Amino acid sequence: MWQRSPSDGKMAGETPESSGTSLLHDAAATASKHRHFLKDVIFHGKFQLLNCLTPEENTGCQHGLYFQDGERRVDYILTYHIKKPSSSRSNRQSSRFTDNAFTRSLRRGTARLGRAPPPQPRGDPEVASQDHSMDYHEDDKRLRREEFEGNLRDMGLELEKDEDTKTPGVGFVKIHAPWHVLCREAEFMKLKMPTKKVYEVKQSTGVGAKINTLVNKATEPLHPNVEDNRTQNVKHLSYMFSREKQHLFDLSDRDSFFDSKTRASIVFEVLKRTKCTKAKYSMGLTSLLGSGVYTDAYPLHDGDVDGENVEPNDRKLLYEEWASYSVFYKYQPIGLVRKYFGEKIGLYFAWLGLYTQMLIPASLVGVIVFLYGCATVDDNIPSMEICHPKNTITMCPLCDRACSYWKLKEACGTARASHLFDNPATVFFSIFMALWAAMFMEHWKRRQMRLNYEWDLTGFEEEEDHPRAEYELRVMQKSLKKEHKTQKTEKEKLTCRDRLPAYMTNVVMMLLMIGVTFAIVFGVILYRISTKAALHMSNNPTTRSNVRLTVKTTAAIINLVVILILDEVYGAVARWLTVLEVPKTDKSFEERLIFKTFILKFVNAFTPIIYIAFFRGRLVGRPGSYLYVFESYRMEECAHGGCLMELCIQLSITMLGKQLIQNNLFEIGIPKLKKLIRYIKSKRRSFQEEEREKKLQRYETDHFLEPFAGLTPEYMEMIIQFGFVTLFVASFPLAPLFALLNNIIEIRLDAKKFVAELRRPVAARAKDIGIWYNLLRAVAKVAVIINAFVISFTSDFIPRLVYQYMYSLDGSMHGFVNHTLSYFNVSDFQNGKEPMDALHLGYQVEMCRYKDYREPPWSNTPYVISKEFWAVLAARLAFVIVFQNVVMLMSDIVDWLIPDIPKDISLQIHKEKILMVELFMKEEQGKMQFIDSMTPCGGKENRNNHAPIARSRSIPHTHSHTHANNI
Repeated sequence: MWQRSPSDGKMAGETPESSGTSLLHDAAATASKHRHFLKDVIFHGKFQLLNCLTPEENTGCQHGLYFQDGERRVDYILTYHIKKPSSSRSNRQSSRFTDNAFTRSLRRGTARLGRAPPPQPRGDPEVASQDHSMDYHEDDKRLRREEFEGNLRDMGLELEKDEDTKTPGVGFVKIHAPWHVLCREAEFMKLKMPTKKVYEVKQSTGVGAKINTLVNKATEPLHPNVEDNRTQNVKHLSYMFSREKQHLFDLSDRDSFFDSKTRASIVFEVLKRTKCTKAKYSMGLTSLLGSGVYTDAYPLHDGDVDGENVEPNDRKLLYEEWASYSVFYKYQPIGLVRKYFGEKIGLYFAWLGLYTQMLIPASLVGVIVFLYGCATVDDNIPSMEICHPKNTITMCPLCDRACSYWKLKEACGTARASHLFDNPATVFFSIFMALWAAMFMEHWKRRQMRLNYEWDLTGFEEEEDHPRAEYELRVMQKSLKKEHKTQKTEKEKLTCRDRLPAYMTNVVMMLLMIGVTFAIVFGVILYRISTKAALHMSNNPTTRSNVRLTVKTTAAIINLVVILILDEVYGAVARWLTVLEVPKTDKSFEERLIFKTFILKFVNAFTPIIYIAFFRGRLVGRPGSYLYVFESYRMEECAHGGCLMELCIQLSITMLGKQLIQNNLFEIGIPKLKKLIRYIKSKRRSFQEEEREKKLQRYETDHFLEPFAGLTPEYMEMIIQFGFVTLFVASFPLAPLFALLNNIIEIRLDAKKFVAELRRPVAARAKDIGIWYNLLRAVAKVAVIINAFVISFTSDFIPRLVYQYMYSLDGSMHGFVNHTLSYFNVSDFQNGKEPMDALHLGYQVEMCRYKDYREPPWSNTPYVISKEFWAVLAARLAFVIVFQNVVMLMSDIVDWLIPDIPKDISLQIHKEKILMVELFMKEEQGKMQFIDSMTPCGGKENRNNHAPIARSRSIPHTHSHTHANNI
């Protein structure tokens, strides 16, 4: 269908061949427009038109949002490097009107038609110096740019260059998509747009609806002051845009029909398809950016967020109602976020908001569990026995030679603190968090379906993306190699055999990186062992009394620093390994990168914690036969209260440190630092002081912002946090509370970063969060197993139950501490391993105690594992099996009970399908009535018009029935 563009008068659907014949008329029209412009300014006194050419005035085109004519909106920006000679700036400014975009386009147009361009003014030192200073590579880049930009014009895009900016060394190509290009590409991309048809959204009735109404009224102050966030009773029926059915859409205001986000995504789609073919190999936008032909490519923000006389825009509204810390208690304007940034980013913030809301009940229950531990610590019989003043149990030394015998009551503080996290309530909390994770997954699926309906994504299927430039280059290199050997011209592709070296490198490097993590954890173990022995030899009594706390805390801080450093290293290694694989599409590249990064960062964050939870204290041996590393370092053992307290310390320091340092300080500091460095470099190269004070164009301001690097880092830190919240929650019930406090800040921090610190990303459509949902489900499943092992093997929950119901004389916990301690005869120490200060307690020790289930030295089988050990082990294994299956069964029941699609959304989707069929049937009937009314009854004219009538009827009839069948 032929459509005339309001901006350039061209026909939509015009072929490249026809564009060449009309180029002379376009050039003449451009020159005529330029002459009229100067005539209006000079003779008719329309000096306000100069605002579009002078950057000193505060107008829309001056801000860089429009071309110099003030009418065509800038939809996309390409930047490239230019060499500025050290000539006076006044010469360039004097030629502003004689050598602007109009005259440059005129010269390009006449050059294409084979005519000589207008002669350049003689004695122009700038042009001469540029011609002489440009080397071969710069000339090659310029030729590639000219070819690429010519191909963009052939695709229908309109371009305007600006090299006379206040950003030295950077040239800007402003791109505008006229109406016919927007319509063509919207149809190719199958964009759903709202039609004129409006229908009423049926509101649910009943008790649930009344409760929702009361809740909405109560939470009214929590909603942002954004129109898109209001609940609407009517909705536009959406349909995939078609140039043949433009009458279905409200095109009264063509400038706003496609918003800035959609326009930018359409232009980006054209840029991805356009190639440079005159080079040795085909180059797309990605290759041009990688080779330095262009330096950056980005869409523009809608305007400024603060300052005087700032016009209202979506970016400013987001900054005030979303990216401000003063509105931390309000809901997010997810609709406006999606409108400005696209569905993919909108889904991320919707998921993050829901995750944060779900953390509220988990935090409350976690605080209650912690308070229960605080309230019952004085009633805990095992800790009371340890802290009793008459307790005279003598414990064996904690290290060789330097350490001496010690009293069990010295561990009173550790035992009382362990009860805060090791009590019956933690078992309940582990079950609760497993069900919470299942509820969160189901709630998100329902929320996702509701957003798909509201954002017109129902029925959206992602099409196969364009091949990446690196993939095309490898395929072309493979084809060229085969052409020398054989004359076959079959279409090549990369096979598993081609990627085998990359796959082998991936496996080796992944194992090597995991081995590095294990080696560092082992190094921290050696640090703890050696530091503990050194501190025990100190002459300071305060130092000796706080050995355990000092070693635990410093080791946890060292682990945190190592984790932060390795996180950055592993991120770079994962990207390098993914590049080696040469994935075909961007989606495949992203998924492989996410998987590698997740594996490496997950192992990095949780390896020290897993060691403390499951291995520390179990590879120790016994007095007289300890296990040694390098024959000199004795493996460390847990405190008498168990390793749960040390696990809690490691978890809290790692989690809080990652959130405060990595997630918040890095996210705030690094973008601001990079922006400051770019701005300082630009200032050093600027020409005059007064030029710095002038207001930059919009595309110059956005050039100084940090490029958008994708959502992978944002999702990754939340997935790791989800692991901290769920995996070891039995040992740290306050983890959901810390995560909640972090996320309240994280949402506003990310919002401010996206709105004010980053360049505007290209909007991407998505109906779900992709591979991240599968990772969440995997973490939730693993969390059930790990919590079962933490409760049964790390805590004393199972040994207490076994003692209470099998060995206690009165069914109480009295005597439990003595039951868990074995005897050791000090005469059985190995030579050179006994304590140097044997009289540290003031008397000679003959028997000392250690925590284990072993036979006493006076039995027939001294120091052999006792039957109590096997009874406890059997109970622990039984608990793991029962806990895991019961909790997973309950999670599956929750999954089955909660439908994935809300009932009201399902009804609305069905109603939309019916309305769409009715709309096309009504259109069909109207066409038939119009044809019947225009057709005369009988005669030759009727027979002559019969065939075209039948053809005109058959097209919409078939189209309508196709839609009806699909529905």
